[in-house]
Amino acid sequence: MYASLKLAFKNAMMIITGEPVDKEKFSNKFFEQKMLVRGPKIVAIGGGTGLSTMLRGLKEYTTNITAIVTVADDGGGSGKLRRTLGMLPPGDIRNCLVALAHTEPLMEELMQYRFKDGELKGQSFGNLFIAAMNGISSNFEEAIKKMSDVLAVKGKVYPVTLTDVTLCARLKNGEVVKGESIIPEVCYEKRQQIDYIYLEPQDVKPLDEAIAAIEEADCIVIGPGSLYTSIMPNLVIKEVAEAVKKSKAIKVYISNIMTQLGETEGYKLSDHINAIEKHCGGQFINFVIANNGKIPEEYFKKYKSDGQDVVENDVENIRETIDIIFKNLVHINENGLLRHNTHVLAKTIMELIIKYVFPNDRRRVLDYYYLSERLKHKR
Repeated sequence: MYASLKLAFKNAMMIITGEPVDKEKFSNKFFEQKMLVRGPKIVAIGGGTGLSTMLRGLKEYTTNITAIVTVADDGGGSGKLRRTLGMLPPGDIRNCLVALAHTEPLMEELMQYRFKDGELKGQSFGNLFIAAMNGISSNFEEAIKKMSDVLAVKGKVYPVTLTDVTLCARLKNGEVVKGESIIPEVCYEKRQQIDYIYLEPQDVKPLDEAIAAIEEADCIVIGPGSLYTSIMPNLVIKEVAEAVKKSKAIKVYISNIMTQLGETEGYKLSDHINAIEKHCGGQFINFVIANNGKIPEEYFKKYKSDGQDVVENDVENIRETIDIIFKNLVHINENGLLRHNTHVLAKTIMELIIKYVFPNDRRRVLDYYYLSERLKHKR
């Protein structure tokens, strides 16, 4: 069907312009920017390094990206600013802003710089920048918007809520642990698994713009990231979970490559999926992108010695209505840390959009053609 639609588009453009469609035009910088603005609407939900890693790849295909980010972080530099200034934690939001920024490498380096000495040791300049912006803004949301302008961010980054929340975990033994940063520690020390995650206060109101983005999305991506401390703090907000389930967008879960100490020890792929849908109150995931790549032995041994293991792809325990796409997602960064391959993730997500979103709307034939050509070029 789309072959004929592409031909029709070329003929229509020839009638309008009097010239045949020039394929070189699709590599033209001006035209590229126009098409990025028309790109698919993608909502990415999560936090931590996993979310920002994925955003770097997605921005090559669309600027219609909305990152919905947890504000439950209470550790590290973010936790210090949260306690001393009474502001929402900036760290995860900073990482997403930098990932979506179209600015000089020096600015990115500056935003991620961590002080090495004195009272500011371990604190990032970007966190302090957001804190200062928060001080001259009416609220945290406005501060992020101003920061986005400074960094020429292509897309939007929203805190899931403007409420000061505490992440709480009920363990299998019935004990309740409060505080995002100590939940994994307590679970590991007491050899207990998490039964349920929730926020205090429980009647948290999500950001209106975040809900609107979910409702308008073509594709909703969950993860990658820490299951209980990065992903769940967003999805346990009732209005967020309901909006995701009701959305007509395709819903994609990005599987973690490794289990996480004190959080998902012993978890298989099906356990991650079941936990997400349990907390959201129903089945809604359409696709899962999972790793089938081999981790280099020296790095695997390091993670194994730290108590982590590869997430087993137990396909036989996953319901048939979920399509699982296996890709080699393994990437070792410059610091020797295992990360998801941002380019493989982004291309796989775009391939799903081309196959399952664009065919439902003939008005988007130009978007289909452009994205198809861009994916071919990326190969």
